[in-house]
Amino acid sequence: MLAKVNRLFTIAITISLVGCTSPYTKVDPDATNVHLRMDAQFDANDCQWLGEVTGSEGHWYSYLLFPNDVMVRGAFNDIKNQAHTLGGNTVFLVHPQDFVTSFTVMGNAYLCTTK
Repeated sequence: MLAKVNRLFTIAITISLVGCTSPYTKVDPDATNVHLRMDAQFDANDCQWLGEVTGSEGHWYSYLLFPNDVMVRGAFNDIKNQAHTLGGNTVFLVHPQDFVTSFTVMGNAYLCTTK
């Protein structure tokens, strides 16, 4: 009986840890092609500004469960989803905010023509 309880406990812990390796915010399949830019070479002259967007991942308990890279990926997923909702294909990131318990990125969404 004790072996069965230990096995169930091990399975429960394994399942809960697998959940901690991927962000809570998933990227919308249609938003996967939104480009995130923060380089000085970005030129918005061939782009239409659509608005400001903010992406974040994490809650007061997140730092206990998620590594930083998972929270960053979730924030990127969130900002891509928001830009896609506005009709954008590019986000120029202007200000990342790294908090102890979460990660937030801010940027401007654009619809850019490709050459």
